[in-house]
Amino acid sequence: MRGTVGLIAIAIATATGCVGDIGDGDGQGGQDAVGSQAEGPLTSGARRLTRIEYDNTVRDLLGDTTRSGFTKLPEDAHDPFDNDYQTQRASGALVEAVETLAAEAAARAVANPEVRAKIVPCTPTGANDTECLRSFVTSFGRRALRRPLRSDEIDEYVGLSSFSVEKNDFYVGVELVISAMLQDLEFIYRVEVGEPTETPMVARLNDFEVASRLSYLLLGTTPDDELLDLAEAGELSEPSQVAAAAEKLLEDPRARERVETFHALWLGFHQLPHPTELSTALRKESRALIDRVVFDEKADYFDLFREKETFIDDSLAEHYGLDAPSSASGDWVSYGDTGRQGILSHGSVLSVASKFNDTSPTQRGIYVRKRLLCETIAPPPPNVNVDAPPESTNGSNCKADRYESHAVGSCAGCHSRLDPVGFGLERFDNSGRYREHDTDKPECSISGEGTLSGLGEFSGPAELSNLLLDSGELEQCLVLQLHRYAEGRREIESDQPHLDRLAKDFKESGHRFDQLLLDLVSSEWFGYRRQEPASE
Repeated sequence: MRGTVGLIAIAIATATGCVGDIGDGDGQGGQDAVGSQAEGPLTSGARRLTRIEYDNTVRDLLGDTTRSGFTKLPEDAHDPFDNDYQTQRASGALVEAVETLAAEAAARAVANPEVRAKIVPCTPTGANDTECLRSFVTSFGRRALRRPLRSDEIDEYVGLSSFSVEKNDFYVGVELVISAMLQDLEFIYRVEVGEPTETPMVARLNDFEVASRLSYLLLGTTPDDELLDLAEAGELSEPSQVAAAAEKLLEDPRARERVETFHALWLGFHQLPHPTELSTALRKESRALIDRVVFDEKADYFDLFREKETFIDDSLAEHYGLDAPSSASGDWVSYGDTGRQGILSHGSVLSVASKFNDTSPTQRGIYVRKRLLCETIAPPPPNVNVDAPPESTNGSNCKADRYESHAVGSCAGCHSRLDPVGFGLERFDNSGRYREHDTDKPECSISGEGTLSGLGEFSGPAELSNLLLDSGELEQCLVLQLHRYAEGRREIESDQPHLDRLAKDFKESGHRFDQLLLDLVSSEWFGYRRQEPASE
């Protein structure tokens, strides 16, 4: 039986893209000079399911909503996304967690008669009903491993029926099959081998591999039976077929969840440092705006940063100092002349980049430049203690005076580009509330004036949003961030033609985010992969 045996060694190999023979060959799908065009296949490696993807997959396979993977799997590295395969190192902790999670999920599934009835497509006649177990292995295996199982694989899993006979319980075998499959390398990793093309190091993905790419990008979970049926029928081989399947997937409620996850990771509000009630309300506010712009109105995407009203309940209205909504469960309320506008005004976003139990002008400056402008910020010198709050040179304890110490010495060059950005947001605290002075220091008034060097001066999130939109740089950065999310890695030089095409198509669509997703997956290169060079 496969499972976690050898998982560490195999995972290390697959993470470098060294699985299968995808070099020179005469395999089907070969094309002349497939990589010689300006835009060609993208480099990729084996991708492990993130904690979110793992929990979504177990939910959709077994109806299991415990989301235990998020607490037991090793934490994903965030920069800002959680799916960079180059950071997904195998470890003993991973193997142990996978084994524990698989056993627990399998036990919960067979203990629930409704789940058993849903996943086992037959009624067993007894503990030794190998035909019924074979039927289960065939159907469940296709969903769990995202491809049809070979006959020898099915036979191997059906061999677990001996344990059912020993315990005189058919579902003992079912439980063991589930546990084994949830530990399988091909469950934990999205391994893409494909068929060789005439271009060295380039493979054309089979339809099942395309289905997995599509489903995990747009829904964050395993392909369902309908998508796997398309793959089995060979109906995901052409860009037009992939686009048609993608359009249908975007109608699935899980697509809304996935798009919200992208924004929560990009904009940094996937985990909030507030009490549960406030964090839930803030996430709900941001989700409502994303849904409105992307799905409900299919509007210009940058309305996400221009919107003049927000969806809040009574508690959040009081928190922000806005008018109460017309419904106790929440409604859209105007920002009026509060200086708020769009998602940068949300407490979810303003919660990000805090330090020393307060807002940090430096961290907010880094946030804007890295997340919204896609700039690279050099780390501080090794001799700088970043864990010590700045101290003023004149004895004042006001934040503006304390941060003036950054304007001199070796740190001034970087801080002159960062701190003025953060000070432009300083009138909004680290939960999004408006203020006019430092916390508990009425003598320390806040000007709220900021500068984004190269773009202009601003005060508050509304004016910052307008600066970013007018510059056009936010538009370029969004395309780049989505590309990083879709590919599970940072960009490389050969990605530039893809980025240029996506940016052009995005502009021509009137900045429709749903169309940007469709343009991404309907590229003729979505069904190919270029193997990473073998690492030393």
